Amino acid sequence: MAILHNFYLGRGGEDIVFKAEAGLLQGQGHEVLTYTVSNEEIHRLKPWQAMRMAIWNASIYRELRQWFREQRPSVAHFHNILFVLSPSAYQAAYDEGVAVVQTLHNYRLICPGGQLLRNQCPCELCVGKPLPVWGIYYGCYKNRLATIGTTLHILRQRPLWQYAVQSFIALTEFSRQKFIQGGLPVDKIVVKPNFVAPDPGEGAHTGNYVLFVGRLSKEKGIEVMLQAWAELPSSIPLKIVGNGPLAERVQQVTACHPHIEWLGHQPREKVLQLMQDARLLVFPSVCYENMSVSLVEAMATGLPAVASGHGSMASMIQHGQTGWLFEPGNPEALRRQVQEVWDSPAVLRQVGQSARMEYLQKYTPERNYEQLISIYERAIELRKGGIQCGY
Repeated sequence: MAILHNFYLGRGGEDIVFKAEAGLLQGQGHEVLTYTVSNEEIHRLKPWQAMRMAIWNASIYRELRQWFREQRPSVAHFHNILFVLSPSAYQAAYDEGVAVVQTLHNYRLICPGGQLLRNQCPCELCVGKPLPVWGIYYGCYKNRLATIGTTLHILRQRPLWQYAVQSFIALTEFSRQKFIQGGLPVDKIVVKPNFVAPDPGEGAHTGNYVLFVGRLSKEKGIEVMLQAWAELPSSIPLKIVGNGPLAERVQQVTACHPHIEWLGHQPREKVLQLMQDARLLVFPSVCYENMSVSLVEAMATGLPAVASGHGSMASMIQHGQTGWLFEPGNPEALRRQVQEVWDSPAVLRQVGQSARMEYLQKYTPERNYEQLISIYERAIELRKGGIQCGY
């Protein structure tokens, strides 16, 4: 099997998942071929050249056809194809008889900006539209010219969805439904979440604090959280882990509220220790997210979360059973929910244990491996039979 990935200029979650899934398969004894490129090379190009590459990269098509012909993988699993791989990578696999699987790490196929977000609020203006004109008008991907490039990239892919791609992997049921609304073939989209490995183990949760882990930016709900904590009693301490454009704002608030502590960026091992010790995670994101690794890590440690009740969070959390949901963007709703559960330590423990069971049932590497192999086998069957759907 082959796993292919186009690295962005800055490393991110997609890169981590690409490496984790390759390692998972290798650990199970599979021969895994990897093919990677980087967007660093587009810096050497003029804007119109980069745009043309994103739409169709003829040199990659020729190179990949030769690579597939020599390596003979049965399945090609793509994580990202923007910019360098381009839709031509799908066609190269198809022309060599290779089944294609694509993980949908973001919403780019239905939103030029990739996040279903505009002005730091959820936006679905382009979902299901033949041409995402609003995305171009607002310049949702960096600027208007760049957005035209991503739009043409999407439009060039659309015919390939029907015959060259056998399976799309959505990370949550919420994202699956959005992609269906956006026009992807319903029978080709299957849900397989990311996983957390190794298992950090359940914590004792004896620390007297609530924890936030994430980027300090408006779409992550930082202002919502800070406003809620301004109204909460000082007996509910908050530890904030992360960095970002609102770091200065967080620092100003911590100077006025001693029960709020900003720890800055922390290594993953330290974050997991904080999760094992905390009593509650707060996840106030105002954007839909796609799938939060932080939420899964919290579940793995048995840490219950209070999260915004929309998007992927509402797919991942069962209110009152594996966590709690509150009205997105509403500081008062967050305040009430946090105070209610904080005053019920027995309920916190019970819901935390249920969250831990959710991790064991859905988000372990063992469970992920079973799902991934099933997706590959089905994609290979469809490709050999020339069938274009069937999930």
